[in-house]
Amino acid sequence: MNDSDDSPHVGRRQWLSALGLAGAVTLAGCSGDGGGGGGGDGNSSNGGGSSGDLGQEEVYATAAAASFSTLNPIYNSEDGAGDAIARALDLGYVFDENNEYVPLLYDMSTEDGEVWTFDVREGLEFSDPYGEVTASDFVYLIQEIHQSSWASSVNSTNWTGVEVEETGEYEFQATLETPQLLWPESFDPLLYPIPQELLEPYVEEEDTEGLRQDEELLELQFSGNLGPYVLDEWQRDGGTRYSRNDDYYLRDADDLPDAFNEAPYFEAAEVQVIGEQASRLGALETGEVDSAAIPPNQVESYRNNDEIYVNRIPQPYNEKISVNMRDNGWTTGPGNMFRHVPFRQAMAAAIDKEGLIEGVFRDFAQTHFTWQPRFSNFYPPEEDIPQFGVGDSYGSEVARGLAEDAFAESEYDYRFDGETMVDPDGNQVQLSLYHSAGQNTEQLMADFIAQELGDNLGMDVTVEAIDGTRFNNEYWQQTDYPTPETNEEGEVTNVPDELVDTVNGEEVEWTQPTATNPGPRNVTSNQEWDMSVVFGLNTYPRNPLTNNVFFEGANPLYNPVGYYPGFDAEQLFQSAREATTQEELADALIELFANLAEEQPYIMLAFPDDTVGYREGLEGPIENFSNGWDLAAWRYGE
Repeated sequence: MNDSDDSPHVGRRQWLSALGLAGAVTLAGCSGDGGGGGGGDGNSSNGGGSSGDLGQEEVYATAAAASFSTLNPIYNSEDGAGDAIARALDLGYVFDENNEYVPLLYDMSTEDGEVWTFDVREGLEFSDPYGEVTASDFVYLIQEIHQSSWASSVNSTNWTGVEVEETGEYEFQATLETPQLLWPESFDPLLYPIPQELLEPYVEEEDTEGLRQDEELLELQFSGNLGPYVLDEWQRDGGTRYSRNDDYYLRDADDLPDAFNEAPYFEAAEVQVIGEQASRLGALETGEVDSAAIPPNQVESYRNNDEIYVNRIPQPYNEKISVNMRDNGWTTGPGNMFRHVPFRQAMAAAIDKEGLIEGVFRDFAQTHFTWQPRFSNFYPPEEDIPQFGVGDSYGSEVARGLAEDAFAESEYDYRFDGETMVDPDGNQVQLSLYHSAGQNTEQLMADFIAQELGDNLGMDVTVEAIDGTRFNNEYWQQTDYPTPETNEEGEVTNVPDELVDTVNGEEVEWTQPTATNPGPRNVTSNQEWDMSVVFGLNTYPRNPLTNNVFFEGANPLYNPVGYYPGFDAEQLFQSAREATTQEELADALIELFANLAEEQPYIMLAFPDDTVGYREGLEGPIENFSNGWDLAAWRYGE
């Protein structure tokens, strides 16, 4: 739900896609594929564009920062395109402002978290000649596309190991390998409706490229009554145009708020490509668009504008310092102090979180102590987690005390010489901190961090700007990494020594290295680096089990920094997966997040809010993580 010009956040879809394991996973709280909701979802803003001769209040428009490469729902992995698809094609369900599951195309239910029943809503219609949507369409899509060896859909990993069976004309069941009480919250079972008849020729020929380039899929010509608008035109570099769908199926739904009875309320919709933030703000000011993201330093000026109101929308992406615990990190001298928990705690205690939020984010952010935002149902009790960087846990005295605890753990003679932290040769500790070039807020944050680490820990931190793509490719990831030997069945037969390390007294093998966790700490990226604020990460508050990709032991899917948990993270994740009640699930996850707060695998700083401006009179936007769930019912008041 990030709404910046050039988002620094790495969403789950983005890095899975980079690994060739992409899944059609929405950013938690958004209503479409990777956004789908209006006003503040993805890199978009909403407005009252200029479709034909219609008046401004008759057109609902979204201004995208960039064009999209595909609108094929089977292959799209971009948030902006997900917003465009959502105008004409609903996904299976959303979550409302109370965090409650809301069925759109289908309802889901389970007794044990292992067998899930999907009840398809009756009255769903594809465009001619495909007829009614039934359970068989979804089952065919899953079995023949998502679970195939040839189609390589973005949902493929979501359905691995899931047994799917049609149990009625409007019902099918999915049996999971391991029970998951929070399966809907993971967004893995989210599906688009695709006609079986449309897919069959490509399935018979195993024609991947043909499926990717099918015009009916690319232009959503099959969407029938399945979305609030009908796609009229996709200009490949200029955006999309839609007309009102008078047959929208949710108008007849009796399980949704009355506002849906006449949805959608606009005669047309548009997605316009407007690349510059200044241009989007100008369009908001003149009334050309209805919504745009407002930079924190400009919020107050817009709040004094009678034509615009500003919403503060919490979101799950964090601002934190990534510290490189691999062998090409801690470039200042021998050893790597980042590997010591007390040293990471010292860094967290040295940075004034409240000062950072006030000075950089203009108070539009929340303090970040563990890997969940406060609105999560699994946020630990405040008294159960350390709160480094505020109150008595902030400042030079506490930070230096923790650093000295870390020095005592190290085999190297790091110490303080007066106010200065020095290496074994007596030289001041010198480290680099990277931020994305062109990101003003990020640069301000990096400068603030460098000043605090200098004042409170006596470190010399050099702030360096870098292109985000270059940092990702050369510093953050490693694509040339060792791999285990396998047999013809793909079973691992030998793991080379460089993919083996001793962690907490036990031997750990990296049998499935990835670009974002290419092996133990001795396997490194091409370029050395110390610290970074280039990427923020999703904390997945709806389904925190998803965080196993970051923290389940030393060799999870995503671990560029080389973090080895000092507690039994694998067992806590397993206990959460095996939970049969919400209470058991919460107990395991809260213990997990209490441990992460102690260990600071990343130096956690803040959760910035999205600040979004809307034209006065637009009804629907809420100051809630689920903003946009009811986008089809947004309207202007009388």
